[in-house]
Amino acid sequence: MEYIGATGVPVKLEAVPMEEGIDFHFILSFAIDADPSGNTQNGKFSPYWADTLTPESVAAMKKSHPNVKALTSLSGWSLGDKVLRWYTPDDTQQWISNAFSSLSSMAQQYHLDGIDIDYENFPRHNSSFAYCIGELITLLKNQSVISVATIAPYHKTIAPYIELFENYGDVIDFVNYQFYTDKVRKPKSYVEAFKIRAGQFDKEKLLPSYEVNGRGIQGDAFFDALSLLEENGFGVNGVMIFSADASSSNDYYYERKSQDFLLNST
Repeated sequence: MEYIGATGVPVKLEAVPMEEGIDFHFILSFAIDADPSGNTQNGKFSPYWADTLTPESVAAMKKSHPNVKALTSLSGWSLGDKVLRWYTPDDTQQWISNAFSSLSSMAQQYHLDGIDIDYENFPRHNSSFAYCIGELITLLKNQSVISVATIAPYHKTIAPYIELFENYGDVIDFVNYQFYTDKVRKPKSYVEAFKIRAGQFDKEKLLPSYEVNGRGIQGDAFFDALSLLEENGFGVNGVMIFSADASSSNDYYYERKSQDFLLNST
């Protein structure tokens, strides 16, 4: 899983190394329920990723790499200087309907296979997130608009995502937990953090994650952590990386090494 296009860097899909023997999911970042000024649109999502990620480039990439899928991530942290937040819709059914329609159109235009849920700020009294998002994913899957759905909690958003996963886990394929927010820098600590999140979600759906030039564990210590996870009985079923934008400056070292690890994993 690779987030791409969130920072404005003119990154291109074809520049990222993709091994044939592995499932590779690009996550176009982000689709946002807001106008360019950050005003909410009642479920009408629009694409805000780098303009180098065109519908034509997605179609070409998928044609030349049948093992590749394209998703879009919903929300993210901010739109420019505007911090994005989950809000309770006045009419939840209308929000779900609008979201379904806008994302269906986006999926058709950009040849998308799925969505990732990355809301990162919630009101103190949140009662609508799990229902609205869970019903949206279910509807998109039932109507064959998408085949993949993932969620991306971090340590401050555990509660709403646990509620979502407990009620709709059967339609959620992977958990892209942001381990780099847990402030662990050593392999042993990373494994301990993984154990905690594996108990909150499904260990088979939980993916180790890495932030390039960012927070948390850095460098080859991440791959030491992956090996240690396997030694502790966890199947490393994939890796999530944030993001291709940052990796473009180091020749995608972590993408290459992650794929090599997964292809040679026990």
